[in-house]
Amino acid sequence: MKAKNYIGIIFICTLAISCVTPPDNFPSVPEITFNGVQFVPIPNASDSLIVSVDFRDAEGDLGLNPGDNAPPFNAFNFIRDANGNLITYSNRPPNAPRYNPIDWRINQFVNNVQVMDTIWVENNPDHHNIFVRFFIKRGGNYQEYRWSDPPFFTTFNGRFPRILTEDRARAIEGTIQYGMLSSGWRSIFRNDTIRLDIQIQDRNLNKSNVISTPDFTLDQVTRR
Repeated sequence: MKAKNYIGIIFICTLAISCVTPPDNFPSVPEITFNGVQFVPIPNASDSLIVSVDFRDAEGDLGLNPGDNAPPFNAFNFIRDANGNLITYSNRPPNAPRYNPIDWRINQFVNNVQVMDTIWVENNPDHHNIFVRFFIKRGGNYQEYRWSDPPFFTTFNGRFPRILTEDRARAIEGTIQYGMLSSGWRSIFRNDTIRLDIQIQDRNLNKSNVISTPDFTLDQVTRR
């Protein structure tokens, strides 16, 4: 069963826009607090795990649109050899990872020319603006569940869109609801006690504080 069909699709933002001159207590670096978490079973479709965070920011430079893919928001960088050549899977060095969909990309455009090969890449974390880590609690200890490891080779980090449509700096506060869709939540976590750590980032690459959800099981947060 696939652990993830697609992620970050559900996004709902409610906000209050403050004055252009921000209040003294509005931070320039985004500040977030936990609001809630819900598990929403969806018959004959991917179930949704939705985390909600409240935010405050003095400039309002939060969110990335689909077209925001130029550096520093590019998805990945190409790894090259000492001569500046792309490293393909057929000429990979001994330290290169085995094929997986995170470290290798197929038939990518490089300088507007499509390279019909499998190319070694390094993913750019700044392509995302919301970061989610999963932890399972067993025996009183938390162990991170790393989606990027085998067999999934994926991530639930993602993007939420620009909150303000203009570039004029304004202090804003509100709530972000970030939904993660999967057909495998139940099969993976079952009755496990889970905790999520969440962080967001603004367009100046300022990272917010990290907040944690309370411990929960899927049953405890299921929408009835």
